[in-house]
Amino acid sequence: MTQPRADAPRSDSVTFLFLQGIASPFFSVLGQALRDRGHKVRRINFSAGDWLFWRLPSDNYRGRREGWEAYLESYIRTHDVTDIVLFGDCRPYHQAAILTAKPMGVRIHVFEEGYIRPFWITCEQGGVNGNSSLPKSAEEIREIARRLPQAGRAMPLTGDMARRSLWDIGFNIANIGFPYLYPGFRTHRPNHIAAEYGGWIKKFIRRKNTRREVARVDEIYKAINADYFLLPLQLDSDYQIRVHSPFMGVEGFMDRVIASFARHSSAPTRMLVKLHPLDSGIMNWRKRARQSAKRHGCNDRLDFIDGGDLQKLIDGSRGVVLVNSTVGMLALERGRPTLAFGQAIYNMPGLTHQGDIDTFWRDPCPPEPTLMEDFRRVVMHRTQINGGYFSPSAIERAVAGAVPRLEAALPPAALAAARDLREGREPDGRLSPAY
Repeated sequence: MTQPRADAPRSDSVTFLFLQGIASPFFSVLGQALRDRGHKVRRINFSAGDWLFWRLPSDNYRGRREGWEAYLESYIRTHDVTDIVLFGDCRPYHQAAILTAKPMGVRIHVFEEGYIRPFWITCEQGGVNGNSSLPKSAEEIREIARRLPQAGRAMPLTGDMARRSLWDIGFNIANIGFPYLYPGFRTHRPNHIAAEYGGWIKKFIRRKNTRREVARVDEIYKAINADYFLLPLQLDSDYQIRVHSPFMGVEGFMDRVIASFARHSSAPTRMLVKLHPLDSGIMNWRKRARQSAKRHGCNDRLDFIDGGDLQKLIDGSRGVVLVNSTVGMLALERGRPTLAFGQAIYNMPGLTHQGDIDTFWRDPCPPEPTLMEDFRRVVMHRTQINGGYFSPSAIERAVAGAVPRLEAALPPAALAAARDLREGREPDGRLSPAY
């Protein structure tokens, strides 16, 4: 399985294989757009939820996780797969797929949430986040940026949280209601969906109280002109933490930061911990933060909020400490000193604070403005697409940008063959009998 495939993909034939996406019709719409362009499109479903959001012909993998690699290798050879499209490169099925397919000469296209928010999604060949191929040094960034035009501005998109929630509920109801259709499937989510929804219900009930608390903290901070550092939490289930950081989860990271803050910062400097907006509330992070602050002796200088205007919170802070969240990109764009514990596309000399965290509280190092401008330009041109996953208009725009991004990785012969097929011609340029 580790040897290059003997029957390498033909230069005039392209087959896109779609694996797991998200609870959205985005992959289905993208697959249809690629078919309309003359490309072959296939799909493997792993669960009833996958099937629900795919409108084109598809195949189903119903076996155990242990047999997936052998199945995929055979599938690639049988259907002459040249390109795999997936969402998130750290899901167990996707990690195995990449390790199987890359040595066979298959191109991997990974979609994710945008490195830059809002109004952008990520599409990168090979891998994203800690597996990204983006340059890791200031010299390389500056050299590439010199050859690139100024990045375009995002066209604003309308959000649709209600639709996103309904799609997510539909996806999970399908998985819960029809498990016998895919007996070997195991979700990548660490918590049962019923527990997550229960947490969301409790969070919704407490919404008025959390909003009042955010307003109270904001009022106090303005009144005393608070000097504070911002600690934005990521989701405990985030693969960015589990795979691309030294921590097993949010709690270990939060305790490490609070311990350092208690020892190496001094009053009146405060620590403001902000809950991730998509945290379901299963874990009481407010309680955990308080316990950590009491244990390390800084409870009187720690505040915890669920909400607030992230940009304003960043602007008002002395600096931002995180694992590897995309909040880091926003903080650096706004010129705030940022310390990242994990692997992140932006974690490099000249952008993030490179000293130990204990030095951050007294002498935080801000990003170099020109380097950040060049880095943003490179990221935009190489990886970002204007659009979204959770409303029809956002999906339409994202697909319009994703198709040329995917085709840019294809050899000229493959594009010519697809064009001929699209125009009703045989591969040698003759009109097909149907025309």
